[in-house]
Amino acid sequence: MVRFLIKRPIAVLLSFLGLLVFSVLAIRHLPISLLPGIEVPSIVVKVDYPNNPARIIENSVLNPIRTELNALNNLKSLESTATSESGVINLQFNYGTRMDLAYIEINEKIDRLQESLPRDMDRPRIIRVNTSDIPIIRIQVTPRAGTDFIELSELTERVLKKRLEQLDGVSIVDINGTRSEFISIDPYRAQLEALNITESQIEQTLKTANQELGQLSIKDGQYRYFVRMANRLDDIEEIKKLPVKNPDGDVVPLSRLASISFEQEKVQSYHLFQGQEGLVITVHKQADAKMTELTPLVYDAVELFKKEYTEADFDLTQDQSSLLNAGISNLSTSLIYGGVFAFAVLFLFMGNYRLPIIMGITLPVSLIISFLLFYAVGLSINIISLSGLALGLGMLIDNAIIVIDNISRKRSEGLGLTEACISGVNEVMSPLISSVLTTLAVFVPLVFLNGLSGSLFYDQAVSVAIILGASLMVAFILLPLLYKLFFGKSEKRINEDSAFFRLILRGYKSIFKLVWKFKAVSLAVLVLLIPLAYLLLNSLPKTGLPEIEKTETLVTIQWNAPIDVAANKARLQSILAETPESTVSESDIGLSQFLLSISEGSVEHANLYLKFADQQQKAKIEAQIAAFLSQSFPEATFEITDAPNAFDQIFVTEGSYFVAKWKNLGESEPMKPAMMTTLKQASEQNIESESIAGKGFVYENALEGSIDIEALSTYGINEGAFKTALGNALDGYLVTEIRRFGEVTPIKITRPQTDLQQQLQQVFVSGARGEQYPVSRFVNFSFSSTEKNITADRTGIYQSLEWDEISESEIKILTSKLPAVASQEGLTVDFDGTYFEDQENLQQLLFILAISVALLYFILAAQFESLVQPLIVIFTLPLGILGALIIIYISGATLNVMSAIGIIVMLGIMVNDAILKIDTINRLAGAINKDQSTDYRAQLTAAIAKTGEIRLKPILMTSITTILALLPVVFADGIGADLQRPLVFAVIGGLTIGTFTALYFVPLAYWFLSRKAF
Repeated sequence: MVRFLIKRPIAVLLSFLGLLVFSVLAIRHLPISLLPGIEVPSIVVKVDYPNNPARIIENSVLNPIRTELNALNNLKSLESTATSESGVINLQFNYGTRMDLAYIEINEKIDRLQESLPRDMDRPRIIRVNTSDIPIIRIQVTPRAGTDFIELSELTERVLKKRLEQLDGVSIVDINGTRSEFISIDPYRAQLEALNITESQIEQTLKTANQELGQLSIKDGQYRYFVRMANRLDDIEEIKKLPVKNPDGDVVPLSRLASISFEQEKVQSYHLFQGQEGLVITVHKQADAKMTELTPLVYDAVELFKKEYTEADFDLTQDQSSLLNAGISNLSTSLIYGGVFAFAVLFLFMGNYRLPIIMGITLPVSLIISFLLFYAVGLSINIISLSGLALGLGMLIDNAIIVIDNISRKRSEGLGLTEACISGVNEVMSPLISSVLTTLAVFVPLVFLNGLSGSLFYDQAVSVAIILGASLMVAFILLPLLYKLFFGKSEKRINEDSAFFRLILRGYKSIFKLVWKFKAVSLAVLVLLIPLAYLLLNSLPKTGLPEIEKTETLVTIQWNAPIDVAANKARLQSILAETPESTVSESDIGLSQFLLSISEGSVEHANLYLKFADQQQKAKIEAQIAAFLSQSFPEATFEITDAPNAFDQIFVTEGSYFVAKWKNLGESEPMKPAMMTTLKQASEQNIESESIAGKGFVYENALEGSIDIEALSTYGINEGAFKTALGNALDGYLVTEIRRFGEVTPIKITRPQTDLQQQLQQVFVSGARGEQYPVSRFVNFSFSSTEKNITADRTGIYQSLEWDEISESEIKILTSKLPAVASQEGLTVDFDGTYFEDQENLQQLLFILAISVALLYFILAAQFESLVQPLIVIFTLPLGILGALIIIYISGATLNVMSAIGIIVMLGIMVNDAILKIDTINRLAGAINKDQSTDYRAQLTAAIAKTGEIRLKPILMTSITTILALLPVVFADGIGADLQRPLVFAVIGGLTIGTFTALYFVPLAYWFLSRKAF
């Protein structure tokens, strides 16, 4: 193939030019996202039922919904939480479930159930969890002095939102912090009594005046006309003029009977920016949109808003495109530094400027063609696929260096230019293909991990396969042709070895002679180093993602006190008073208005986001906030963590490490507080770890009312009518609505804000003979303790004790003794938590890694036609891992996803060297066997030594180029550098310590395994 193509330079060059043109076009059409479009197998059902406690929401809403949804196909787990005024059901499905069909099925079941749910409750919201649902940016809208907040809310909802929705690539625009108004009818009680008019008459007058008759049709000859009777009520002035008739026949305008005005709706949530009340707009992108193109459009739109709407200030926060830009920047930096250092290293080792130029052409060509293949297989440019490209860059450089070095060596052996190009490529083609297959054999099986991990590795594995495939195509076809064209006019042999390399070669030979003199001892020392890798692996701390030096903090607070949202805001503002003015702050207080919010909310809940100038200020203020909350609000529970980015929000696992779920046998009621104390004490016997009460074991003080049923019966009062009157006494109620061009204005009868007893005395209920009695006469109130949250799963209500930190031995103790404790108390207990997921994932990972090693062995056995020699390559891997772990340990980094990727990058380069080294020894040893007159031992030693010298230059060039290209990341700042630094440490460690040891391990292992031949 190489011989055929190298004689057709125009065809090859134009073919690659065509590929580059198509690749550039493909890049323009590739979606650019923060994360791949992974279908998350999760759906959330949210319920809002204002002015109702957790118990009513559980019994009237969540319980029937759970019963209906339990029969869903492929449902893995169901968890619900009822709180005051709201409830949430989290549905987890088996991975691979068609979530679009599951979403439709859930909506159909909710529709069928709608008739049995409370009529005064809005339809439950069904929210699909998707990676594309994460907002890419937040727009802060804060009113200036003199601006009406309700008008600003209307501007945001009707104008700003619609303008943002028209931007190309925007899918959803969500808003939190809006205010609305209603028309308040507050009756004059004395005036009503004097005129003998009841409140129900006012209610009926409003309903009648606002009634629509529907469409009427009138026939006029051959024509039929449709007549629509318009609303009589159009504005507040018409309401004031409505006539109300008393029993004496007198007609009185409504304005004489009640105070009529616009009032602000009851506030359930606030949004604060820099401590000032405002609104926040979140912008979500479409799955196939380019984030790098959409974000500038949002910035431009906000600049226009600043000019056109001077009544408000606009600010942009939490721009998630910074993560993606960091990934693109890192890839670009790696490519640029890789090209520059490859040029310098090639020149340093070979002393010829033309070879680095060839490298400088082939590297970008390989990368650009990769994007064409991205387009062909439907991948997007995202953090995951970019990390796959970064992973493949090391081997891309390695492949090019190996081919260039081998062609140059063939020329130095006396072959002509064309034959050197052909022979140089053919000789390394088989081992290079094997090395790529071995890398894929290690990486691709990880695609079969369950859940989101497998989806992540899919994008990464495909991108690795693409860039390695493109690099092989360029190395085998374009590179030898460019070599021939660059050196075609000169038959003079190039300067093969520079003075610098000859110096290194002398040092290598000296060490090799020493190692070879004490072969058994040297091999034993290297083999004994392998267990050290296992020890370091167990001692290193393990995390999911590297620790990023964030300057952003999220404070999550649950006040655990019966306060309203206004008191919640006041408390949060007292915290903000403790922070410097330079700190950027955002606060979401109370019940969220976001349509896509999947978090559980309550009026006592608050989230505070803070962005600091530096790490020192962050640590200082976090400590101050923790101390302030502990001292000022001891009953509150709070958590101070790094503010999560979009990657964390999707892939960081929530929930406790180990959970014991307690359930009442045959009871649908939650347990009392005393039972929690008993279970907690029994659970913590014989273990050191302390448990935390789950949400179901949290209680709060509540006002409990008892109706005197006997008194109602005595006075002939209907119980249903009394409960309606009682509800109206405690809060205003909706009478009707004015609807005008999509705008809805409620009309409510309200009560003056007084104490409870006065409110109850101002509302009357009619007896059997028409007498009027105050509601306060028939009801008594007292304080009691009740459940703050009610938690349930597929089998019913449960209450849990949870452990965030607990040893595996203690878990075994608990799983063995707690069932007996539960049986003794008349309960049942189930166990849950991330511990069980981690155990399952670990077992699966070990199984998949075993498959990877088996595939690696099979590929190498086929390559070498030997069952023994693949073991040499496999045993070099721990030496590389050891080098990586040593540097990770010294640097103080953790073992995480990025360091694991770095280890795979490094092992790919090391495996290349080992495969080529064994392949070269086999080829030279095969030539020795033909000559029966020579001493085989001496010739084999010479062949092994010669192979080491041949492979020394390319492995050093590859290692040094890769290390130098990544080294600037160690000293760089920013989130991109923080993410990549563990990867860099792993690569540097493996390519220094690991490569140095492997240089001598492969020859020694080959020698001892080949002794059976003589």
